[in-house]
Amino acid sequence: MPEPEPQPYDPLGPGEHEAIAPTGQGGPMDLALEEAESLDQPLDPGPAGPRERARSLWSDAWHQLRRNPVFIVSALLILFLVVISLWPQLIASGDPLYCRLSKSQQGPAPGHPFGYDTQGCDVYTRTVYGARASITVGICATLGAALLGSALGGLAGFFGGWGDALLSRVADIFFGIPVVLGGLVFLSVVTSTTVWPVVGFIVLLGWPQLARIARGSVITVKQNDYVQAARALGAGNARMLLRHVAPNAVAPVIVVATIALGTYISLEATLSFLGVGLRPPTVSWGIDISNAASQIRNAPHMLLWPAGALSLTVLAFIMLGDAVRDALDPKLR
Repeated sequence: MPEPEPQPYDPLGPGEHEAIAPTGQGGPMDLALEEAESLDQPLDPGPAGPRERARSLWSDAWHQLRRNPVFIVSALLILFLVVISLWPQLIASGDPLYCRLSKSQQGPAPGHPFGYDTQGCDVYTRTVYGARASITVGICATLGAALLGSALGGLAGFFGGWGDALLSRVADIFFGIPVVLGGLVFLSVVTSTTVWPVVGFIVLLGWPQLARIARGSVITVKQNDYVQAARALGAGNARMLLRHVAPNAVAPVIVVATIALGTYISLEATLSFLGVGLRPPTVSWGIDISNAASQIRNAPHMLLWPAGALSLTVLAFIMLGDAVRDALDPKLR
């Protein structure tokens, strides 16, 4: 029996121009050829245009900070304090060391809105000039403690080993020293009237806290996949530490240092109040508060203005630190 001749291939034959797909209702659904071809076309991006470029951690933090009223108010207040600490003559034309005993403890007068202190010095002028010492001590002590603590803590957390154990034990020793008692012992033997002995003492007792924060942050970051990938590609320790670990581990240190700056300013005022911090003729809020404490009933204005300026400054830096923490920590958004 002769075999049937094969039929020529017809691309538009049955089953070639349509596909059968179940509908779920007991029957087939035919997809037209033009509809099937449309599935291969790229989707229309629509009128929205190109997608927004992903922001980095720092650009995203700045995006959040610009919309935070707490950050704006605290930043403007800190900017004002920094300006008057650099150029106090902009808002105070008098001399903070010029005193007249005939005006001792007198209240506000024309041209002297804050009154006079026990020595007859203008309280307004001394309050304005007192910002210089407090801001200088706070910024310099924070920078010193942050740099020293970040360097030691970062190296200890990255390399580990006996260096990490030694740093931890040394930090525990410094944590056990009471700050005020240590200041009384350390600064009582210093005769300098400048701000640098106070800055050095604060750095000496402040670096362990920042070192511990930096150490924990580095230990967390160095376990991430991109650090392990860089190590597998042959990157050296210096490159990994400077280009991959440090930029991603510095955020907690910045937050803690910003909050600690306000604490350091209040610590300077406390030590000056006790007589072991800044000393005359240096103008300081702590010195003025100490001189006014015994006259609080007779002349409360002597205590009100320098204490208010100190409280406002510390509050501004703490508010700034809280705003930066909220912006850098995604868990708090």
